Amino acid sequence: MADSIYTAVATSTGDGRRGGQVVSDDGVLDLNLAIPTAMGGPGGGTNPEQMFAAGWAACFHSALKSVAAAHKVQINDSAVVAEVGIAPLDGGGYGLSAALHVEVAGVDQETADKLVEGAHAMCPYSNATRGNIPVTVDTTIA
Repeated sequence: MADSIYTAVATSTGDGRRGGQVVSDDGVLDLNLAIPTAMGGPGGGTNPEQMFAAGWAACFHSALKSVAAAHKVQINDSAVVAEVGIAPLDGGGYGLSAALHVEVAGVDQETADKLVEGAHAMCPYSNATRGNIPVTVDTTIA
């Protein structure tokens, strides 16, 4: 792979997901962490799965816009909802799964599907997870 054009740096301190903090090197990201109530924790803070889902949704949405522009396709409105699940693995530890729900307005279903397919091929998060975790992608015309 070519040299990175950007490297994000973040540091986790305290108890990690169990009540720690994560801060980016520029201080723009500064979040308290907490185990979600669905996992038996107190909630009240973010968690790695939420941050991963947010990053993937934003990245995929940018890829979708780029693919549409490259194909000179005008989309009126769009949104990407990323769901990242965590579950215990049979052999111990935990694994992730993901679902991407893409909504596109202003094009027909076939065009929307092709744009989303192109975005999935371009997005770094999609490329990093491909073959590593279960991922589903669906496209809805809004």
